[in-house]
Amino acid sequence: MRKEQFNQLFPDTPAYRWKQIEQAFFVPTILSWDGVTSLSKEMRARLVDVPFMSVTAKQVMVSAKKDTHKALLELGDEQVVESVLMENARGDWTICVSSQVGCAMRCGFCATGKMGLKRSLTADEIVDQYRFWIQYLTPTPIPQLPTSNPQRISNIVFMGMGEPLANYINVRDTLNTWLTYTDIGKTRITVSTVGVLPRLEQILTDKDWPHVRLAVSLHSAIAETRKQIVPTSYDDFLPKLQDWARRYLKLLGNRRHHLTFEYVMLKDVNDTDEHARALSTFVHSIGNVRCNLIPYNLTDCEFSRSEDSQIAKFLSILEKSDVVATRRKTMGDDIAAACGQLIVLSKKPRDQTLG
Repeated sequence: MRKEQFNQLFPDTPAYRWKQIEQAFFVPTILSWDGVTSLSKEMRARLVDVPFMSVTAKQVMVSAKKDTHKALLELGDEQVVESVLMENARGDWTICVSSQVGCAMRCGFCATGKMGLKRSLTADEIVDQYRFWIQYLTPTPIPQLPTSNPQRISNIVFMGMGEPLANYINVRDTLNTWLTYTDIGKTRITVSTVGVLPRLEQILTDKDWPHVRLAVSLHSAIAETRKQIVPTSYDDFLPKLQDWARRYLKLLGNRRHHLTFEYVMLKDVNDTDEHARALSTFVHSIGNVRCNLIPYNLTDCEFSRSEDSQIAKFLSILEKSDVVATRRKTMGDDIAAACGQLIVLSKKPRDQTLG
């Protein structure tokens, strides 16, 4: 949207000017149009009504371990989304971004689904979640990190509010912007989807889609169970996903580019030995797929978290059948920033402040 506004104000300006502006957007110490010195003073004055940043922090919460930070970000129309900053195993930071206000997928374990879908985010609003966090880290060194560069964001995941592939064009534009103006490579960005098959098919032929990593929220390799967890699923979803995944890996799979199945562990629902064996069979029918087991993070939804012993047993069954699988580390659950916990209620106070 900012680009269109700029072009309307300066219709005859060479294209390189906008590239200079985008470069300035990713300098964390430039906080307003006044700092974009590649533009004349007159041009900067005319841009005063164009938002330099499309999100505003209303509140930032920090976990007790100080390894997770959650921001409530207000948009121009006063809608609010949540975005999360997490310490990662590399000694850097991962950000979890939102692509929509709310979500229409209604996954049974996910608090965001309780909101329904308010609207999709613009590309500016997704891009600016990254910009917000680099600005946040720049004046706020985090001394507990064992690294010489504690402020670096090295990974991005689309695992916040919303279904990214239901906002396909804006997510695609965002990915291309980040890949152009940051040092984050394609294998350090993951788009997580519940499995919107028409858009997954589009990815295979879209020359403008950058082939970042994909993670499919599978949650069960048994059709009836998956429909119980994911209401948007249907009888022949799994065979259609299987066919797509084989073609995806044939086209793009290599040693560094695999497909991930995400699997939230729900007590007595999808965590039985039978489900583990079904998942193993499904993975082996496809190829280079990794499984990420996610302990359910408590919300007001109907499910319960699997026992640690059962998660360990489930993982063992997968590993014994040569499925590459990991258990996700739970982070930020004390500030409701963990997987499935992001939700913005309409009655949250609007005068919350950063801190």
